[in-house]
Amino acid sequence: MSAPAIEVEQLTKVFKAGLGKAAFMAVQDLNLRVEPGEVYGLIGPNGCGKSTTMKAVLNLVQPSAGRCRIFGRPSTEVASREQVGFLPENPYFYKHLSGLETLLFFGRLCGMSGTALRSRAAELLELTGLQDAAHRRVAGFSKGMLQRLGLAQALLHRPRLLILDEPTAGVDPLGSRNIRDLIVGFKKEGITVLVTSHLLEQMQEVCDRIGIMAHGRMVCEGRLEDLIALKQETQLLLAEASPQLLDEIRALIARHAPARLLSCGHPSTSLEQLFLSVATDRPSTPQGGNS
Repeated sequence: MSAPAIEVEQLTKVFKAGLGKAAFMAVQDLNLRVEPGEVYGLIGPNGCGKSTTMKAVLNLVQPSAGRCRIFGRPSTEVASREQVGFLPENPYFYKHLSGLETLLFFGRLCGMSGTALRSRAAELLELTGLQDAAHRRVAGFSKGMLQRLGLAQALLHRPRLLILDEPTAGVDPLGSRNIRDLIVGFKKEGITVLVTSHLLEQMQEVCDRIGIMAHGRMVCEGRLEDLIALKQETQLLLAEASPQLLDEIRALIARHAPARLLSCGHPSTSLEQLFLSVATDRPSTPQGGNS
């Protein structure tokens, strides 16, 4: 059996404060497992520890306790991150470079060169819809264009795992839709994606599983269809059913052809309503948080 793409065990991160100030706990006893090939959405209110968790996975911050693994290797090993692409919430690029020059620069940092690098850069500019801006200076890029350039940069070395921190932050609706479509495409290619976003409707469209964090803890996790199902209710969907049949429902369905039972299951709530219901409860013991 293949190793999880991401495995977080009992992760705790405490940030020390300045003189005379109390330390605060950003993440507490967090367990997280992302399987290869799935899109996992990590959501939660500002300050709940989402970004801290991502940075711990990438070894950008050192855990106070617990451990993180990428494809079975400790994230403290440089080699564990060779197949990871990362898009931070606010990517920074050298403003005097063009879009193409930016990708060529980062490609060389990844050990790429020559025709293969230029071909890959051109491919990604087209994939992210930036081919017409390939020779424009990054200083003139909009927020949405910068996010798409960040995605292209993260994909340069053909990673197996993409970690996206608020990829649609500050992006207009059309740009957000384009990024959503790209994530769907990554999933079809078998690329594992760990993504955070405040656009819950879009998360609901692209994610296989969802984890909801609050106050540094995981408060709800599972497959999306299971989480949003209203299991205390049952819904029947009928075709060509008469009002009389609706009064007699299950006992008479088989006798009233061509009426047929099209589906039987639990109606769903929305991801937004689920998020509001589980993420707004206060913890029994007050604690700080940091995104």
